Amino acid sequence: MSDRRDHRTVRVLVALALCIGALVVASPAHAAPKLDEVTIGYSAWPGWFPLAVAEEKGIFEKNGLDVDLEYFADYIASLDAMTAGELDANTQTLNDTMAAVAGGSKQAIIVVNDNSAGNDAIICDQSIKTVADLKGKTIAAEQGVVDHFLLLQGLAKAGMTEDDVDFKGVLTADAATSFAAGEFDCVGVFAPFTVEALKRPGSHVVFSSKDFPGIIPDHIVVTKELAAKRPKVAQKIVNAWYDTLAYLEANPDESTKIMADVAEVTPTEYDEFAGGTKLFTVDEALAAFAPGDTTASLQYTAKLINPFMVESGLTKKQASLKGLFVPKFTQAYADASGSTS
Repeated sequence: MSDRRDHRTVRVLVALALCIGALVVASPAHAAPKLDEVTIGYSAWPGWFPLAVAEEKGIFEKNGLDVDLEYFADYIASLDAMTAGELDANTQTLNDTMAAVAGGSKQAIIVVNDNSAGNDAIICDQSIKTVADLKGKTIAAEQGVVDHFLLLQGLAKAGMTEDDVDFKGVLTADAATSFAAGEFDCVGVFAPFTVEALKRPGSHVVFSSKDFPGIIPDHIVVTKELAAKRPKVAQKIVNAWYDTLAYLEANPDESTKIMADVAEVTPTEYDEFAGGTKLFTVDEALAAFAPGDTTASLQYTAKLINPFMVESGLTKKQASLKGLFVPKFTQAYADASGSTS
């Protein structure tokens, strides 16, 4: 009798242990941590394609983010979506961000992705050799955004204005295709659309962002509300970005394949973009955030861009720079990772 009671007791204890184990596993304290949901927009630019790597390799999730990553084939549509409040974050140039802010949108820059060093270009047919040759010529570019801005920079340097050319506002992808087919004398486009534009026989770059160092920096921009009220999410976005750059460095071939697929070019063609886009390390980004007296400083560059945008008609008033640059998340990443900055 005692043996049966002992066996019964053992069975009860085992059953209790299993139940307790199940409860522990099911306990919220042992459940997987909840990911922060965020919607991020990006578009066709070599400095932003790394986000596709972050998505495919699970880097967002590793940083505690559930990201709805929206790719925009039309860059200006991403700007509109950000301004309309449809995105928590977006990839944008400095001048386009400032134009949105001048129009009343509340945005803040939390990541310095890169600086355009030749991947924005004014490409012309073989008859046009200099900026002076642009007088009276048809030039297509997406109105109000980065390559329109670059065109105005080049014209101003040569003592000319948009009134000296026949400007045509055309979406970037359409402008590249139409120019390659023989329409327009020149086109202003950014990589990877430069590949399509340069298919036109005899076409060549008359000037590019390489001629205006520092004037076209690129960023991840968030709403000011997210930066202020969800700082942990902003920090996770910054952390994920730099973890992605580390992955690119450690896995160059695999990363290039992913980015080339999104860009709809070959890996070889994508590699050709490398020299035209300077991806910033965390130290370089912090230096760009800091005050300065050259275009290496975002604050200095913004002060140059503001009056230019008004004078050229891109905005009606200057953008407020208060709270536009938010380097604290990059600094926190640098401190946590042991950066030299």
